[in-house]
Amino acid sequence: MQLVRGEREKQSEEMPEKTLLKVNQIDAFHGSFQALWDVSLSVTLGEIVAIIGANGSGKSTLLDTISGLVHPAKGSIEFEGKNIFTLEPFQIVDLGISLLPEGGRIFPDFTVLENLIIGSYNRKARPESAQNLQRVYQLSPVLEERKAQLAKTLSGGEKQMLALGRSLMSDPKLMLLDEMSLGLAPLLVNELYRALREIRARGITILFVEQNVRRSLIEADRAYIMEAGHVVLSGNVDDLREEERVKKAYFGA
Repeated sequence: MQLVRGEREKQSEEMPEKTLLKVNQIDAFHGSFQALWDVSLSVTLGEIVAIIGANGSGKSTLLDTISGLVHPAKGSIEFEGKNIFTLEPFQIVDLGISLLPEGGRIFPDFTVLENLIIGSYNRKARPESAQNLQRVYQLSPVLEERKAQLAKTLSGGEKQMLALGRSLMSDPKLMLLDEMSLGLAPLLVNELYRALREIRARGITILFVEQNVRRSLIEADRAYIMEAGHVVLSGNVDDLREEERVKKAYFGA
């Protein structure tokens, strides 16, 4: 049974909330294995929303389904009111959704600059590539300093920042981030979350999967908690931090 807590209470009178992404009762499969069961969520323009859950709970599959890598067996996915249920990944990128997969998946034998430029090869972003490149450099000056270096020579944190920058080069309205801080030292994680806050300040909406539940419930506005392919809890992070089920499962309370 799904228990849903209250949605965000903050609402600007001058700028009403607008639903950017709506996932409605989707099922998804990997071969014969059902990974998602009747999953629904929504993301409002300008939000940071977290998806939390143990390994195998369906978090990454949900991002893959939104980005078109997996097509759902039922339900609907709407982005800016348009059904993207059957679209291919390149079409979804053109609409303004970018996916940063787990591990970043940079091109190790290409330079930093070449990796970034690859991110702008969709129809929508190509005319803005020079401007977007400068925005990436403002976000992470080390990428400009090392633009001629091969990507494989970067540190772990720099590689992840490069992957984040490449995702920004597609000129997204919504960024999907899968375990971007996995395996990184705490100082590097802090730097990545600083970058996320700055990205949101630029008007980009963020939906992210994260293994660090405590950090997720600090950085996000709202969160969805998944177990075995189902959304079992959702709400604003202040409510979820006080939810007994969350305390027992993730904080040992």
